Amino acid sequence: MTASSSSAASYIHMVQHLIEECILFNMSKEECMDALAKHANILPVVTSTVWKELEKENKQFFEAYSMNTREMRSLVKEKSAVTDYELETMKQRIHKMLSDLRSSASDGSTC
Repeated sequence: MTASSSSAASYIHMVQHLIEECILFNMSKEECMDALAKHANILPVVTSTVWKELEKENKQFFEAYSMNTREMRSLVKEKSAVTDYELETMKQRIHKMLSDLRSSASDGSTC
């Protein structure tokens, strides 16, 4: 094995390790590519290529991982939607209370 091929293998192993770290954070392939490009200066094409090879070698894992991350993202979106609805309801209640207070203050009545 030459020094350059050893260096390339070491680089690929490092990218694989970083992808595994991304997986621990439940990142999608695209999120992982973006993160490694931004924080480790790894070209997205390199991350994508290594990710694809990992998918080939670990087909069942990646099928389950993909399904689990989709389900988790769906649950997060549902929870966010509920939270947004709750916030909007609270805003409306506060605006109504303020409006009622202004009305009663202009009428000269006290709380």
